[in-house]
This record gives sequence, structure tokens and C-alpha cells, in this order.
Amino acid sequence: MKFTDFNLKESIQDAIKEAGFTEPSPVQKEAIPLVLAGHDIIAQAQTGTGKTAAFGLPIMSMMKADGSVEGLVIVPTRELAMQVSDELYRFGKLSNLKTATVYGGTAYAKQIERINQASIVVATPGRLQDLLMSKKIKLNPHFVVLDEADEMLDMGFLDEIKNIFTFLAKDRQTLMFSATMPKAIRKLAEEILLEPKTVSITKSESTNTSITQLYYVVEEKERDDALVRLIDFKNPNKCIIFCRMKKEVDRLVAHLTAQGFKVSGLHGDMEQKQREVTIKAFKQGGIDIFVATDVAARGLDVNDVTHVFNYHIPFDSESYVHRIGRTGRGGKTGEAITLVTPNELKTIKRIEKDVGTTMATEVIPTRQEVQNVKEDELIAKIAGTQITESAIRLVKTLQHDLDIVTIAHLLASMIQSENAILGKDKIGLTLDQIASAIERIRNDRSPSSSRNRNRGRSGNDSSRRRSSSGGGDKSRSGHSSRDRSSQGRASRNGGQGSRS
Repeated sequence: MKFTDFNLKESIQDAIKEAGFTEPSPVQKEAIPLVLAGHDIIAQAQTGTGKTAAFGLPIMSMMKADGSVEGLVIVPTRELAMQVSDELYRFGKLSNLKTATVYGGTAYAKQIERINQASIVVATPGRLQDLLMSKKIKLNPHFVVLDEADEMLDMGFLDEIKNIFTFLAKDRQTLMFSATMPKAIRKLAEEILLEPKTVSITKSESTNTSITQLYYVVEEKERDDALVRLIDFKNPNKCIIFCRMKKEVDRLVAHLTAQGFKVSGLHGDMEQKQREVTIKAFKQGGIDIFVATDVAARGLDVNDVTHVFNYHIPFDSESYVHRIGRTGRGGKTGEAITLVTPNELKTIKRIEKDVGTTMATEVIPTRQEVQNVKEDELIAKIAGTQITESAIRLVKTLQHDLDIVTIAHLLASMIQSENAILGKDKIGLTLDQIASAIERIRNDRSPSSSRNRNRGRSGNDSSRRRSSSGGGDKSRSGHSSRDRSSQGRASRNGGQGSRS
């Protein structure tokens, strides 16, 4: 199926072609015809599946561009408001459809001026409610969209959403998009939607098939070394590194900056102006690496993110899908890389099952393997470099004292020293060690293993009774064996290397 099959307005089709889109995603295939037919819809789809185009393209195709606000999109965060607004502007600019972005922390007058000139308003609930209740604006949109409805629920915006809808006309088409459908969201849908059609993207469709998903098994103390080694090896154009907590973001930004990377962080404690400057720098190439928490990166939309790194595995499967959805966007491919410890392999297997996907396991490359990749890149770069007049003069000057082969060797040595791969040679577990760890997990889950554990508990009770009369304690002996095994693994993996 192609976008041309939807019979969208010609100017919208031209914008789609200009954006480089050809085939619609699953949510777009299902939602766009329903929206064009005038139905209210409730759509369950994860972030990164193309929801903005799923509602934006059809409603813009039906807009009149008569100078009034015809569309209202409500989103949970300022970052998402900016991202959605940018994407809608890109699709609507050839149709003379302007967008206004409304969120807290910005002067009212400026936002009101933009609203009065807009066809579509993209707003966060708090600021939108303030403007409506104070009667600074009056909206009568024909199209209303709730995007990331479950996220707004989690952030405590349910009352604001209900209040906002009291200010909107009943004669409207309402579209609700949500990654999950808790009871509160379904109840809200019953209140604000009229005989809605349902769109539900299955788990197997939720994860973008253009994203390669990998995981590497390392010891806890090896995370920093593993991350730096993989960034060196993968050489991402732009990448996002996800951490669980704000303090991890700050520490990792400092660590990667010390390694010479162009990196910045994003978390909830940053002021809005600083966040906007940071996101703009990332989009425009001033920053190559973004380190962020889940909440801070919600709705972040940068089309040329080549890699996503999970420094720590997320707490739940939905967060995993949200994270990896930051890459492989706009029809491009991407890689999602997760660092886990042996104890976290159970979580990896659970996420695979929940999401309906398979992650491949690989081994952290050695220093020499990374060096080989870097040398190949360097050879290609040298071969493709244009010779300049100043370079010719420099070589002629050097030839007064050195022969041409020595000059070449010296220059190559200088370049290689600047790109030396440091840290310990081997990081993380081997494939055999990973396979053994996974097998232990499978054995722990098996019914026979459960029966053995139950028998073991009975045996421990009797052994404790024997112990009181001088017998040996089998339970304590078993724990000692496991402790020694754990210490052996830690010893084999060695200490944390450094890159300086």
C-alpha cells in the first residue's frame, strides 16, 4: 500500500513526497481511512509507529485553511508539543496550514498572537486550560486529538483534560492515541468520543522492523567501558543513551565529555530554555550524543538518530518500546543496543516475550577489532580526501630533512595515536558464558527445577535439625559454592579500564 492510495489532498501528497515517505506504517494504514471517513477513533499504538502522520495527514487534508483554528492537538509534555508541531508544519506548509505551539514557561501574549494566526494548535494541558479558563482564547476546532493519552494520565492531567473538553464544541471529530489502555483512559474515551472506531496495533507490529535490536552482557562495573567501546565501534551519527535516573545522566555526561565526545544531557531538573537549546543543538549536529531519562526524552523526534543505547535496561516493556522508537524513524534503519548484567537476562527474555520481538546477543569487540574498523575508516577517508595547496607545501618543507616514505609513516602514526582505542582488551561475557547463563535461567523456570527446589527446602529443614546434633549443613555448602563461582567470574572479567 502507498500513501497515494489514500487520495489525500494534492498539496499534502506533495509534502509526503518531499518528506521521503512512501509506504504507510501499520497504524497509518488503519487510522487514515477511518479519519477521512469522519469517524472518531481510539487507537492503541506505541511511540515511534508514526502516530503524528496517522492523525495529521488526514485532518490536514480535510482542512479549509480559512484562517481559523481548525485542529487542536493535546500532548503531555513541552518537548512532544514542539516535535508534533514541527512535523505537522512540515506536512502542512504546502497547504498554507500554520501551527502554533502552546506550553507553560512562555509569555502568554506571544502564544496568543500565534494561535490567532494558526490552523492547528498543539498544546500541553496546563497552559491550554489556563488560556481557556481566563478567556484569553476561544477555540472551536472541528478536529481534536489526544496524543499519548496514557502519559497524560500518568502525569496527573486527567482533570485538566476533562475540563478542557467543556470549552470545546460538541460538533467535532475526536481522535485518541495511547500506547496502553488502562480503565481510566477507556472511561475518558466513553465521555469524549462518539461511537469511536478502534485501531489496535499488535505487539509484533509495535516494534519497528527497521530497528536491529542487540544486547551485550557485561558485569556491573564494566558498563562505562562497554558503552565507550561500543560507541567507538559503531561510530553513530547521532545517538541517544537512556539512563534511569537524573544523577546517572549527569555522571555519564561528565564521563563521556572527558573521553572527547560531543555530548549533552536531558532530564527533568533542566530549565525549559536550556532544554530547548540542547534539543536544537542535537538536531543541528552541535551534539552527537544525547544522554536522557525516559520522561525527558518522551516525544523527542530526530529523524537521523542512528543508535539508541540502553545504559540500563528499562523497568518495563513499554518503556523499552518508547526508547528504541527514537531510532529507525522516517523510513530509515537504526540499532537499539542494551547493556545487561547476567542477573538481568531474565528481564531481557520477559521484554522479548511482552513486545513480541527477538534481540540478538553479541560480544563487546576487543581493542584490536575496533582498531581494525577505525583503520578501514581512516583508509577510506584518506583515499577520498582532496589534496590542498597547503598540504603540498607542507610535504615539500618536510622533504628537506625526510624522505617521502618516512613522512607518510610519521603522519599515519600521528593520526593513529589520536584515534587510539584504550581500556582493557576484553569486556563482558563471551557467547559461551551468555549461553550458559541463559540455560541456567531456563532450568530455573522448569517444573522439575521447581520440584527440586521444594525438595531442597524440605532437605534444608531436616539438615538444620541434623546440624543441631552435629550433622553437616548442605544448604550452607551450596551457598558457598555459588559465591566462589561468582567471585571467579568477577576475577576473569578483571577491573574497569579507563580511556584517557
